[in-house]
Amino acid sequence: MSENADTPGKYLDRPSAFPWPPVLWFGAIALAWLAQTLWPLAWPGIDDLAARLVGWGLGLGGVALFVWALLALRAAGTTILPDKGSDALVTTGPFQRFRNPIYLAQVMILLWLAEYSKNPWFIVFAFVHVVLVTALAIIPEERHLEARFGAAYADYKARSRRWI
Repeated sequence: MSENADTPGKYLDRPSAFPWPPVLWFGAIALAWLAQTLWPLAWPGIDDLAARLVGWGLGLGGVALFVWALLALRAAGTTILPDKGSDALVTTGPFQRFRNPIYLAQVMILLWLAEYSKNPWFIVFAFVHVVLVTALAIIPEERHLEARFGAAYADYKARSRRWI
């Protein structure tokens, strides 16, 4: 029995009426910048080549993952908009391993921004982003995909990971 058996058609057309993921992501960026302006925190890390390489690796990896995921969605002929209904179950490209590579990419970019700007608030808001995007976007998207694709989505869900 599906998680949303009490509301079988609620998630069939679309996962959400509001595009939470980009709002949460840009909100995290804005709030991290504002928090550092109002309540500055010292960078707890070391500013050396190794730290910069890790930071840039996260950032470039995040951008590459983001673009790869968008290309996979486009190749499958489905929407890239998080508040629109999916026309295809995408299980190729980065979706082969991760069910939410775009959101993972967003977190990776937030962590890069932390290292790049030496602003620890980006780390705080990266974790807040994970919690909120899971509750407001991922869980409704999972319900939508289950309602839309049934057993095919259940099989995919069993062999892939929500985050990492």
